[in-house]
Amino acid sequence: MHFREKNPMGKDEIIKYTTKISTDWEIIENHHLQRVWKFSDFKEALEFLNITAEVCENENHHANFELGWAFVKILIWTHDVDGLTKKDFELALKFEEVANIE
Repeated sequence: MHFREKNPMGKDEIIKYTTKISTDWEIIENHHLQRVWKFSDFKEALEFLNITAEVCENENHHANFELGWAFVKILIWTHDVDGLTKKDFELALKFEEVANIE
């Protein structure tokens, strides 16, 4: 059973959790996390997207993706509350772990 947060984080709580993730993540309007990952070509970017999409499925928490030549842009927020929650920062950390393995 997954605990669902009912309200998005406030600005102070967002700042606190921001220290737990890479500074490459941007906080957009205190609503979502955004990061662009760069690769050497389209195939590498697609492979990374597929791996991170699998992480989303395993976590039952889904990010938004934009795929282009040699990049993947990821946006994370909790759609149910229309803002950031602890789960968003946890997902960002899981993506960082995957990137470090690559």
